[in-house]
Amino acid sequence: MTQDPKLEAALQAAQKRARELGLPYAGALFPAEAYALMQAGARLVDIRTQAELYWVGRIPGAVMVEWNSYPGGALNLDFISQLADYVGPEETTLFICRSGGRSHHAAIAATQAGFRRSYNVLEGFEGDKDPQGHRNTTGGWRVAGLPWIQS
Repeated sequence: MTQDPKLEAALQAAQKRARELGLPYAGALFPAEAYALMQAGARLVDIRTQAELYWVGRIPGAVMVEWNSYPGGALNLDFISQLADYVGPEETTLFICRSGGRSHHAAIAATQAGFRRSYNVLEGFEGDKDPQGHRNTTGGWRVAGLPWIQS
């Protein structure tokens, strides 16, 4: 992945966030930063369930590897081997889920498995809940106006 100064600054900011938060992976990105890096060749891995992708929407160009299954939420015990089918251990890999929680755990697991350039996308696809308990109004990929499609 070639870096221009703007992309390098985004990576450095993400790495600084990881240090400040004590995160055990390369960095934490905001959605717009993740999109810019994706456009430069980083691999975006959407770890939401098939149901979420179908009913909520998906990101064009993202690789899909479920972290949990639906229904039931069982952990995907083949996550790392499935990830390795799409992403090399030296690639810059960005993990996204609904709001940044599961992708945090996926970035930890990937880092522990040797994917040292693993980043979590903060806010996720839908962002946090607003005061009324709704998503897609506060933060997230969709609120940032980044590309997505409804299945």
